[in-house]
Amino acid sequence: MSSSLEGKTVIVTGASSGIGRATARVLANEGCNLVLAARRKERLDALAAELGPATLAVPTDIVRKEETVRLATLAIERFGQVDALLANAGIFIPGNFAAGNIDDWLKQIAINVEGVMTSIHAVLPGMISRGAGDIIVTSSISGFVDIDGEPVYSASKHAVQSFVHTLRNQLAPSGIRVGTVSPGIVLNEIWGITDEAEIDRRIAERSGIRSEDVADAILYMLSRPEHVTIRDLVILPQNQII
Repeated sequence: MSSSLEGKTVIVTGASSGIGRATARVLANEGCNLVLAARRKERLDALAAELGPATLAVPTDIVRKEETVRLATLAIERFGQVDALLANAGIFIPGNFAAGNIDDWLKQIAINVEGVMTSIHAVLPGMISRGAGDIIVTSSISGFVDIDGEPVYSASKHAVQSFVHTLRNQLAPSGIRVGTVSPGIVLNEIWGITDEAEIDRRIAERSGIRSEDVADAILYMLSRPEHVTIRDLVILPQNQII
């Protein structure tokens, strides 16, 4: 295997499905050591068994800072260091704000914003001390465009964009690269689309993309030469007009 990522250790949050699971599979093929985090232990264990011995499954609630610290600590104990983090865990709850449950809206902010911050904060000490590292956050086209049908989700992704851009500026002198991958409609569980026939139909219509398409974009970002940072990569279905 000849890959610039071979032997590097990557934490993937939200690894039990969708973009996280697809990215873990792509990075395993590149020879990465993988630390998989999500709340669904059974799915994590199954994916770790699939990907092989260079994989560690750590059930994690990313909103709880003590659990993200534990995640980073276990990664370092097992593999020596953390070279990259894909802060991917998130939830998607659209709908009318006034008609919705305020607890659901606040939960979405907590997972999509606070969870990104706790995950990143946990891995930064090691990256800063080494003067190297990659952080990629799964954002959304909703972080670039205000979408009426999803006011809280859009707010969470706008917050992510602002945080990542300013964090990148702070960390640039430390040799750490920070960026976002921002998909449009992805045909996976977060969108409630799991039927393979439906996915194939939407792909044929060019009205959605697969989790694997986003995983390929993440691989591209991580495999750039060290002097190159991709700050934002927006990836859309060809027929998504926005």
